[in-house]
Amino acid sequence: MNNRYVFVFRGGAVVHKELAPAELGAHLQKWMVWLTDLDKKGQSEPNGPRLQLSGKTIRGKSKAVTDGPFAEAKDLVTGSLVVKAPTLEAATEIAMGCPIYEYDGSVEVRPIFEKHGA
Repeated sequence: MNNRYVFVFRGGAVVHKELAPAELGAHLQKWMVWLTDLDKKGQSEPNGPRLQLSGKTIRGKSKAVTDGPFAEAKDLVTGSLVVKAPTLEAATEIAMGCPIYEYDGSVEVRPIFEKHGA
């Protein structure tokens, strides 16, 4: 039985403004290869919406609003993906193949709580 996990991507190439378009394009091609491979193996679900690099954050009891969803670019959530794997360890192994690490990005692997029954 496969369980579902969400990969939360932080940082990576998209937050590196200094990258040349060709360099970013080559990196994004690696993403396409990785995602296509996951799809062919039946390990991923269709991608959800892509996140823009802007937004607002609301914090605390005072509900203080600040620009941007992040404190530092490396901590910016840049996307997510739902994958299917038998265990957390297997999902973590799938995440190891992600190209985000080439630009010091990170992947948080989280089990999805599945509600069973009515």
